[in-house]
Amino acid sequence: MSTPPPHGLYGAPIAMPWQTILADLALILFMMTAAALSNAPDGPLLPSAPKPAPVVRPPAPSVRGEPVGVWRDGPGSPGLAQWLAQQARDPRLRVSILVRHLAGHERDALARAEALVAKAGARGAGARIVIEPGRENGTSVVLAYDAE
Repeated sequence: MSTPPPHGLYGAPIAMPWQTILADLALILFMMTAAALSNAPDGPLLPSAPKPAPVVRPPAPSVRGEPVGVWRDGPGSPGLAQWLAQQARDPRLRVSILVRHLAGHERDALARAEALVAKAGARGAGARIVIEPGRENGTSVVLAYDAE
């Protein structure tokens, strides 16, 4: 004949092993922590330290994809609108307008970029425009599959 299971308080049999009790306690602790964190502020709980001065970094070159075609303004080259009309109409291709300028000629570079966007027409509507300092003034338009 087998022995009956041990009885606890009020005569109820004890049939729960220690692992189940430990799992219940862990679940209770998890629920209490989650409830406390749901009411906590979004910021850090430590006292706020003085913020360091922002680090000024020189501008990094923009990420560019693999070029499929490059247009440069120069003698004998077709107009931008004509060149874009001759290129593939793949929706994954992105038009990037790159304008380099000498120091102090930022406004001229911006005006050249605006003129190129106008000449590009509908394909220039979603163009990436990059204006960056260089050793000489220059403009180019690149058709590329985006790297991003």
